[in-house]
Amino acid sequence: MLESKTVPADDIIYGVPPVARAFALLRHIAAGNRCRNISSVAKETGINRTTLIRLLATLEQEGMIEALADEGGYRLGTGLVTLAQNALHERSIAQLAPRFLADLVDELNLSAHLGVLEGREIVYLARSTPNSHLVSNVKEGTRLPAHATTIGRILLAELPREVLAAQYQGVHMDAYSDKTRTSLADLERQLAEDRALGIAWSAANFEPEIGSAAVLVRDHRGGAAGAINVTGHVSAFAPGSPRLPEIEQGLKKSALGLSRALGYRG
Repeated sequence: MLESKTVPADDIIYGVPPVARAFALLRHIAAGNRCRNISSVAKETGINRTTLIRLLATLEQEGMIEALADEGGYRLGTGLVTLAQNALHERSIAQLAPRFLADLVDELNLSAHLGVLEGREIVYLARSTPNSHLVSNVKEGTRLPAHATTIGRILLAELPREVLAAQYQGVHMDAYSDKTRTSLADLERQLAEDRALGIAWSAANFEPEIGSAAVLVRDHRGGAAGAINVTGHVSAFAPGSPRLPEIEQGLKKSALGLSRALGYRG
């Protein structure tokens, strides 16, 4: 007599084939295929011809695709666009960042921040601080000069050269220490270094005794969504500090995690 075997709940696959076929069809259309020839599409997607016709009709009724009257065939519909926009809104960087910042604080015992670029300034959107006497006093909504801060530098490093030049050509840039780049040419050289490293470092570049490092966060299109940094005593960020690899690894891991949560797949 054969012994029956109970399948663990975690091993049960609950996929619904018709739903999977509908998504396969949506991806096929999203790739630019108009589905004008039903027989060809059935062969390309592996979906039965009758099922394919029903799926196209249902997806059109639900607004997920729309018929092209002049050309024939289909394209993605406004209903799907609306769903995508709602999904992106729910996964905005300001909503998603706090848990990544908190994990970064737990890992490095340094203050962590999220900032975005607005013109020649950065705006802090979120922060998390450790239980320590030396914590950041930067609050949400604080604005700081982009050229002199690590978050600003790593974001400016993503701008096309002509855009950067348009923002800073002939503009007076305040010096916050003897390390601040106050000319466009010097700033461009620093940004090229930051871009090559994938991280911007500061050892008391902005404030005495305070060090910082920042890494870019990318959105679902691969563009710059913002940046996160960590700050602490300058000794942790000074050249030769044994903490540099740990800080860089932690920051890049956290930034990639947040980027993935925003839909980045690069």
